[in-house]
Amino acid sequence: MPETPPAFPQWPGQHLGLPESGPRSIARYGRRLAAIAIDWGLAVAIAVAFFDYDPLALQGLLVLLHIVPLVLVNASIGHLLLGLRLQRIEGGRLGVWRPVVRSLLLGLVIPALIVDNDQRGLHDRAVRTILLRR
Repeated sequence: MPETPPAFPQWPGQHLGLPESGPRSIARYGRRLAAIAIDWGLAVAIAVAFFDYDPLALQGLLVLLHIVPLVLVNASIGHLLLGLRLQRIEGGRLGVWRPVVRSLLLGLVIPALIVDNDQRGLHDRAVRTILLRR
């Protein structure tokens, strides 16, 4: 007889069949915040060096620094440095539109702050992705 998932999962990703910790577990807040801080720091450095710290250029750079590596390697630079990767809920390749839409929503900030029981922000829910540990 198949096991039914608990009504209230004990850890993020449990009802998706993901482990509580280690590889393939849901990325927790600390790593997520550190990864976005790394990406933001890179965007700031580029904005200061080439765009006189223009706020619109900074926001555009942050979005761009997410789109390109997500399309190429399923992780931003911050994700790569902290052992994280983005994956579709169903599995398979991300494609191009998912990283673009996710990154644009992340650039708005608010969607990333509204999370579900799996610690997925609205930007991840909108494109059916999940951020996992490598």
